[in-house]
Amino acid sequence: MLYFSKIKIITVILITVIFTYFSFSNLFKFDDNFFKNKINLGLDLQGGSYLLLEIDNKPIISQTLQSKLIDLKKNLNDKNFGTRNYNIKNNKIFFESDPFFIDQVKEVLLNKNSDLNPYFEKFKTHQYIVDNDENYFSIYLSDYGIVLLNSSSLDQAVEIVRRRVDETGTNEPNILKRGNNRILVELPGLDDPARIKSLLGKTANLTFQFVSSKENDAFGTEILKFDNDIDQATVSKRIILNGDNLVDAKPGMDTQNNETIVSFTLDRVGAKKFGKATTKNVGKQLAIILDGKIISAPSIREPIVGGSGQISGDFTFQSATDLALLLRSGALPAPMNIIEERTVGPDLGKDSIKSGILSLIIGFSLVVFFMIYKYRFFGLIANLALVINLFILTGVLTLFGATLTLPGIAGIILTVGMAVDANVLIFERIKEEIKIENNQIIAFDSGYVKSRTAIIDANITTLIAAIILFLMGSGPVKGFSVTLGIGIITTLFSVYFIARLLSSIYVKANKDKPKII
Repeated sequence: MLYFSKIKIITVILITVIFTYFSFSNLFKFDDNFFKNKINLGLDLQGGSYLLLEIDNKPIISQTLQSKLIDLKKNLNDKNFGTRNYNIKNNKIFFESDPFFIDQVKEVLLNKNSDLNPYFEKFKTHQYIVDNDENYFSIYLSDYGIVLLNSSSLDQAVEIVRRRVDETGTNEPNILKRGNNRILVELPGLDDPARIKSLLGKTANLTFQFVSSKENDAFGTEILKFDNDIDQATVSKRIILNGDNLVDAKPGMDTQNNETIVSFTLDRVGAKKFGKATTKNVGKQLAIILDGKIISAPSIREPIVGGSGQISGDFTFQSATDLALLLRSGALPAPMNIIEERTVGPDLGKDSIKSGILSLIIGFSLVVFFMIYKYRFFGLIANLALVINLFILTGVLTLFGATLTLPGIAGIILTVGMAVDANVLIFERIKEEIKIENNQIIAFDSGYVKSRTAIIDANITTLIAAIILFLMGSGPVKGFSVTLGIGIITTLFSVYFIARLLSSIYVKANKDKPKII
């Protein structure tokens, strides 16, 4: 029957009031600390920048093979297998072994429990493929080894990109993986992406190496240019310290020379290494190198044992701030290239909002007039339930701090149509029940009960489609599926609780009328 207990009535009212409050918090500023969430506007509504970054994984493969060569050489030499002539060419490690130890070398490299060449039972492959021709060996990454390496570098790059973007104070950035070597960065509200592009385009690989004049340096030497691309210096390939040992970095002013600097602090291991190296090399120049270019090369006047230092150069305060940010966030595992860039101006975003709201108003108005014309007072009830449905839907999106995009508005508009569709099915079913049932209350109750299966089935199939879109889609498609999915749930609540409650009150008060609907 059309009966609602007091508990059910109170529950419906509370849910409606709470989510309506959440909804209105987007329009008005309430002076409370209980709830501060808001619906965020997406890139297409608010304006901002869209960047698609691609990771160049070739240096990672090269670095991995270099590291593996060192481990390989140490491990095999410790076993006295007579290995020699190690070198890397075309992303392969080559070496020779004594003919007597060929089988032992194979066993070490191809054993399923090998630490040098891990075996992945699930994929039935080692991390490295081992080829052997007599006593000559070549080792290179397997297909799954490359996938594993790419996945690891992508995860690390996403985290570092997120740190760099967060440090700039950008609100609600959207940073997502795309494929196995791309990162999507959406920055709502940012209409000048030049600084972000500069920050994301730098690997920020910091090293400290001594300037060397000796051609016979035990570690080898290389010629590197200074940051001005004019001067150059010969530096030892020996890396004294790298950015991994940095704990903090921040911009500052050197009052003695009246220049902007970047001061840094090292961890305990880095401080020990730095102190030892500077103690033994007082008087030498220490090159501070960022991404293959020398920022500065100061002379060591005295040992630096405090675990802190400073980087000087021709810095403005902004460039020093950006350098400190890069050092704090860590080095990217590999260089990244910007392969796609779009900027949406705020005017275009405002036009999108106006178009979306206008279409919502037009669609909503047509639905309201149709329902009043077709069902009179029950049309008003359906329209009131529809308005409450929109408030509840907006309140749920606010609760989760969702990002609203233009496709999301389309999902809300579709929800309006689906909500009215459910009421139309119910009212038409009630009309049929009234023809065979004299009791108005029973006829109304039967109309709600007998139409329930069709309404729920229709909404569940749409909800399944929305879930599939959310799982399989990306970006705007997900925004559409989220609003559509939430809209389906709020529609069922508004139809079977709010509209039914209001209908029951009206029917009970007018049960003796010959024609109610």
